[in-house]
Amino acid sequence: MITLYHHPYSRAAGTLWALEEVGEPYQLAFVDILKGGQKAPDFLALNPMGKLPTLTDGDAVVTEAAAICLYLADRYAAGRLAPALDDPKRATYLRWSLFSPSVVEPGALAKLSKWEFKPGQAGWGDFDSMLNAMDSAIAGRTFLLGDVFSMADVVFGGTLRYMTQFKMIESRPSFAAYLDRLNQRPALQRADARNAAVRTEHGLSA
Repeated sequence: MITLYHHPYSRAAGTLWALEEVGEPYQLAFVDILKGGQKAPDFLALNPMGKLPTLTDGDAVVTEAAAICLYLADRYAAGRLAPALDDPKRATYLRWSLFSPSVVEPGALAKLSKWEFKPGQAGWGDFDSMLNAMDSAIAGRTFLLGDVFSMADVVFGGTLRYMTQFKMIESRPSFAAYLDRLNQRPALQRADARNAAVRTEHGLSA
């Protein structure tokens, strides 16, 4: 059984979408991050960083949101949510999947926190170039790989969804149209409903 260590106020909330897209049975293990549950010894034994999401699948332990998504797609949905190893589309798939944690997240945080740095020395470059790159990824396409939805859309689209929701990235027409298409995914709707149910179960506000 796949187990996702989860709290609806963490990145694990987005990992639910990946699990719903894959369609394999899974269970949630609630970690009360508001009370420091992620720093408990038994949890640190799984993830020394003390962070969510953390996923176990038999003896396998996977951490980091993008890595979990790629792992699930390769193991359980190869050829459906992940291009085959010899498919040239895998280059685009990996490119934009890893763009989110390595460029979008630090780039948006740098902008929000008003960090002073030389863009040429930072792995994420400058904020406007980042936005233009994101725009180019989806311009004229239904999804990142064209007409085919993939796990890259979960990673990239989930990040964009969160960033625009909390005003860390200003929406553009291309962003809004792309997110509208993603919001129509039944798996994303199920994930949103399950996150809401966990909030209700544990008395957490929306």
